[in-house]
Amino acid sequence: MKFRSNIIISFLIIGLLSFSAFAQSKINSRPKDDEINKVSKINAKTPVYFYEFSKPEFIISKVVIEHDENGEGKITFQKRDYDEDFVEPLKLSEKTLEKLKTLWTELNFLDSVEKYQSAERDYGHLGTIKLRIERDEKKRTEEFNWTENLTAKALTDEYRKICNQFIWMFDMNVSRINQPLESTQIMKRLDSYLKRNEISDPNQMIPFLKAVSDDERFPLITRNHATRLLKDIEESKK
Repeated sequence: MKFRSNIIISFLIIGLLSFSAFAQSKINSRPKDDEINKVSKINAKTPVYFYEFSKPEFIISKVVIEHDENGEGKITFQKRDYDEDFVEPLKLSEKTLEKLKTLWTELNFLDSVEKYQSAERDYGHLGTIKLRIERDEKKRTEEFNWTENLTAKALTDEYRKICNQFIWMFDMNVSRINQPLESTQIMKRLDSYLKRNEISDPNQMIPFLKAVSDDERFPLITRNHATRLLKDIEESKK
């Protein structure tokens, strides 16, 4: 009897320890406050303007930008060979937002019935673009891969530059944490973007580049490159 009692007590102790571990894991699995706040900030605004580009064979196989009237929103993108979506908060500069709103207005997008897809050229192998506005009870979406409408082209070009800008900063942050040596090649990419006028608002990147130039986690060659690009951007402002 004493032996049986010992067995029962042992099982009770094991059960209590298991429950305690489970309860502790449930507590530890709760998202941190800063993670909750980040999600709240991303979902806090109601998007009005939407841009989407997709081409499964490209390195960036899909990217979606959505933002409100104040230029706040998020950018979601997929990278080839990755299963997950990457989501980053988006805050457009006043200069960029003004350009976008001017182009949307020129298109009279929400009330127009114009089709932007070229009747003569089909370049689906270069990817598909979707433009969309959702305002109040009205919404409209247009899909195309090539257009002769110069305003629609200018609008998509501007969104592509926004993609370049924010995805580049994402890649740089990942490099800083995981693979700092890769930052040298990522800096060369930004250099190329700037020379080709493929960044939406270089001035908006000044604080980020200053942080890179002072961050000793990056190799010296990366920090020096960031300093040179900073100088070029600031001189172009004069």
